[in-house]
Amino acid sequence: MKRKNLISRICADGYLGLVLALLYLPILLIIIFSFSGNSYFSFKDGFNFDSYASLFDSEQSAGLLNALKWTAILAVSASVISTILGAFSTIGIYALGRRWKKITLTINQLPMINSEIVMAVSLMVFFAAFSFIFPQGLTRLIISHVAFCTPYVVLSILPRLQRMDPNMYEAALDLGANPFTAMLKVVFPYIMPGIVSGFAMAFTLSLDDFIITQFNKGDTGIETLSTYIYEDARVKSLEPFWFAVFSIFFVVMFTLLLIVNIKRNNTTAKEAKR
Repeated sequence: MKRKNLISRICADGYLGLVLALLYLPILLIIIFSFSGNSYFSFKDGFNFDSYASLFDSEQSAGLLNALKWTAILAVSASVISTILGAFSTIGIYALGRRWKKITLTINQLPMINSEIVMAVSLMVFFAAFSFIFPQGLTRLIISHVAFCTPYVVLSILPRLQRMDPNMYEAALDLGANPFTAMLKVVFPYIMPGIVSGFAMAFTLSLDDFIITQFNKGDTGIETLSTYIYEDARVKSLEPFWFAVFSIFFVVMFTLLLIVNIKRNNTTAKEAKR
């Protein structure tokens, strides 16, 4: 019996290790070879920081900085708007009856289960049909990113809201607070970890998006990091310069998500001790 359990444990651990290797080994290789200074996946010139130095003196540096600027503007704008809309929408959904709540949550999940290319083309057709209302440029991109980020924010906040004791809100009303004040003073502080997680997820999704941005950026000259990488790699293929960009991008996003998750776990642990 012990032998059978040992074999099952080894198989389970081996399967988990294989999945993790398939997910993270390519990223690890990019980070390792970012210190090779070439695109041939070899260390013929030894271990160096040439790829990172080229971030400041390469002919692509100006284009990269411009892409980073637009990426940051778009990601911050879309994630803030998505978080605000998602927070208030979640409270509204939570207050619905059982039937309408189920219908609304099903509709909310459609952008997530729908193919991204379908959503990108749909948004492009919509903006083209109403071009007199939605001019080309940043406005279209923000609306597009908000459209696919908000459902993730809702799903991040809703579980937190479902765990809240409804008597807390009722007690605030009994003590003289109006509904809006009770929501700001009681509901929002309680669901704040979910709001932070939703913001982080929306920010990450917006940074990572390529298809929707590519189809809706128009001819305004706006390039995000993903679209700029695509345009450059399509012409020149991947250069050592991009290995360094990918590595920095991954480390920054990994650190951000790690901080958010640690804070969320600490908050959950503190609440469990009460």
